[in-house]
Amino acid sequence: MGERFLMKGNEALAEAAIQAGCRHFFGYPITPQTELAAYMSKKMPKVGGTYLQAESELAAANMVLGCASAGCRAMTSSSSPGISLKTEAISYMAGSDVPALIINVQRGGPGLGGIQPSQADYWQATKATGHGDFQILVFAPATVQEMVNLVGKAFDLGDKYRMPAMILADGMLGQMMEPVEIPDGSSSAPCEKPWATNGHQNKREHNIINSLYLTPQALEKLVRERFERYEIIKKNEQMAEEYLTDDADIIVVAYGASARVSHSAVDSARQQGIKAGLIRPITLWPFPTDTLKKAAQHAKAFLSVEMSMGQMVDDVRLAIDCSRPVEFYGRTGGMIPTPEEILQQIIKLGGEK
Repeated sequence: MGERFLMKGNEALAEAAIQAGCRHFFGYPITPQTELAAYMSKKMPKVGGTYLQAESELAAANMVLGCASAGCRAMTSSSSPGISLKTEAISYMAGSDVPALIINVQRGGPGLGGIQPSQADYWQATKATGHGDFQILVFAPATVQEMVNLVGKAFDLGDKYRMPAMILADGMLGQMMEPVEIPDGSSSAPCEKPWATNGHQNKREHNIINSLYLTPQALEKLVRERFERYEIIKKNEQMAEEYLTDDADIIVVAYGASARVSHSAVDSARQQGIKAGLIRPITLWPFPTDTLKKAAQHAKAFLSVEMSMGQMVDDVRLAIDCSRPVEFYGRTGGMIPTPEEILQQIIKLGGEK
């Protein structure tokens, strides 16, 4: 095992991106992710990279689009209302088949809401990160170390499938400090991308990055091809962690910070004789349908735990074809559910033993 450091989540995200070969960051400050941008402002010049605080969130996201179109690994970060302003450019990235990394350290909403942790951007990330028919890769870490690990994976899969990727964290993970091991950056970003607009030097045809198609037949063909690629991703890239699910009657489904709390609640339920388990989606898109379907073969009920009003619960129901009851428990507005609250919901579903 390599050297470990005690790092705040936001700063660990930034360092992981640098080690993954990102040399271009465009952002705009907003709580609770500002430390990420501040870290980039200090480190990027030292590694020969670019840090630019744009005049707005819209400008920052479009700078990422331009930089990534040249084949560079580029990223931006923000928090909930800032991500809303970036969604037009994210749609342009998807429509241009350009990979880039977007980090959302979520806060309470809607509107300006508050600066406390939230998971109320699930719908935005997985269903509507902009206009049009498209998806982005969405990763939901639950620890600072996992945030580090998923940054490189997000860049790699974005490059592989030519699409934007998002790390969907929250204010709790961004602000907490935990020991982490940072990759050494030995496996750097790919240098040559045959589609990139990085100068043809009279050795190849011109590359054009574009999301505008005036012929509807051409646009439909391209969108359908993109969705064929999405089916491959759904088949091959689902990620989830299971905890005590082999014999579980009640399965809690939670991601990110909510999964950390749910883990403790499942342990307490087991101590009371209730066969509880936990499925933690790591990819929110593609959603880990296969893991949930398998668990539904023996589970009696599911409980979706979220820091929202219930944005993931329908995906849980769809994943298991509504074959088992799926209940929801959540806190919102920046409130974090407690293990005791979740335990009471498990008891209601499983009955005291």
